[in-house]
Amino acid sequence: MHHFAYRDGALHAEDVPLAALAAEVGTPFYCYSTATLARHYDVLAEAVAPATICFAVKSNSSLAVIRTLAARGAGADVVSEGELRLALKAGVPANRIVFSGVGKTERELSFALVSGIRQINVESIPELEALDALARRMGRVAPVAVRVNPDVDAHTHEKISTGGAEHKFGIAAADALDVCRRAHAMAGIEFRGLAVHIGSQLTELAPFRAAFAKLRDMVLALRAAGVPVAHLDLGGGLGVPYMAHQEPPSPAAYADMVRETVGDLGCELTFEPGRMLVGNAGMLVAKVIYVKETAAKTFVVVDAAMNDLVRPAMYGAHHDILAVAPRAGAPKPVDVVGPICETGDTFDRGVVLPPLAPGDLVAFATAGAYGAVMASTYNGRPLVPEVLVNGEMRCVTRRRPSYDEMTALETLPNWL
Repeated sequence: MHHFAYRDGALHAEDVPLAALAAEVGTPFYCYSTATLARHYDVLAEAVAPATICFAVKSNSSLAVIRTLAARGAGADVVSEGELRLALKAGVPANRIVFSGVGKTERELSFALVSGIRQINVESIPELEALDALARRMGRVAPVAVRVNPDVDAHTHEKISTGGAEHKFGIAAADALDVCRRAHAMAGIEFRGLAVHIGSQLTELAPFRAAFAKLRDMVLALRAAGVPVAHLDLGGGLGVPYMAHQEPPSPAAYADMVRETVGDLGCELTFEPGRMLVGNAGMLVAKVIYVKETAAKTFVVVDAAMNDLVRPAMYGAHHDILAVAPRAGAPKPVDVVGPICETGDTFDRGVVLPPLAPGDLVAFATAGAYGAVMASTYNGRPLVPEVLVNGEMRCVTRRRPSYDEMTALETLPNWL
């Protein structure tokens, strides 16, 4: 569930009218609900207790969002030094941070070791060897889980599927046992266990079950070979309902499946959810600029664009579009588009909406994950503000930069 609802004909975020926020900060802007973040975290934490939940910062890197979740006990799953620094700045304890990713540099690994993070998920033999050498040079021991690629079809979009043999992630299951033995024997490595992550926006449990069953077999084989396995990092990936007919598994059903597959191994468990915590905790609010009638169709041109919310252009993703204050009159199919000079700058085609006029507000639902964090300044457009709401309170947690600020990092060569 989420805490965006209509009151007296106007869409609210908790107790704050979205129209009031638009008047204060301008459009477009992202709005996040504290109550939704808290509920999603609490429901998952209760279902998988006593496991550690490390929020996937790549899904939403707002300091305010990270801190809101950290205050409830969340750690962080990071994939870069920048995300690691954000997590630390937001107050996440280093011993609750996991570092994933296939291309960690020596600088990033060094910073992770100095910071004393919980775990580094190693994804290749070259990375393992480099980390072992680096840790020994630094006089440290790196806590490591070996990420396994189980070759499982996640049944999700090809661009966010990560557990197949053709994907760049992890170490093939056939090779992982030998790699774990090597890791266990390395002086610069503390081998903690195994990690897996097969993709994002999964809407069924079968792919998880298949991946976790393979992980279970590996744990038993490693223990039989004298290699202790104390920890399993089961990744994230549980989806959210972007459309009314979608019904992803509940956290309780997911937790039951985890217990059935690996619950008797006695391993400490870590989960790395992102989208399921923040997806429908956020909306992107935009203003109608023009309503353009043509012989073929009606275009509603809004002031948000693909640089603000790239998921529809990149993935063909759907976001429900809501009129913030619906007008009376017969709904009609329209194409909702942005101002960028690309046909790909289209949010939805043929979506049925109530009558809209210039100045009206629309909200793109379920935009809290992979929305603001993937935004760019394409077409010289400023990054949009982010607002966190908590009951009647609101805070602009990231303001809109000025055009001078956007060019402040640039320097003209002295010959021009």
